[in-house]
Amino acid sequence: MKRQHGFTLIELMIVMVIITILAGIGLAVYGNSVQSAKEATLRTNLHGMREAIDQYYADKNHYPPTLDSLVESKYIREVPLDPMTNSKDTWQMTMADPEPGNPSAEPGIYNVKSGAEGTGLDGTPYSEW
Repeated sequence: MKRQHGFTLIELMIVMVIITILAGIGLAVYGNSVQSAKEATLRTNLHGMREAIDQYYADKNHYPPTLDSLVESKYIREVPLDPMTNSKDTWQMTMADPEPGNPSAEPGIYNVKSGAEGTGLDGTPYSEW
């Protein structure tokens, strides 16, 4: 009898299992890299807006009433998107305390945070960044 050349069913199944495992690992790494990129963008956007708020306060001696006033005064080009919610409207603003010497003055935005629910890869909630 001549032996026929080809792959056995066991060999084919082993190859399929290896391919499935490698594909699963690849998808997990891809998912984490996308999440990590969104978080890096969020940190950069928050840092830029906080810097603009500080510069606005240093120049005008009061905090901006809205994020749009930072754009109008040309401290930022536009209000950035929250990469976690893909919206400009979900930013959570922390208002400054009223001035003790001028209680009629409007309090402005002291800090800005993400309005996204959930936690980052480091376990910190996005609302605390």
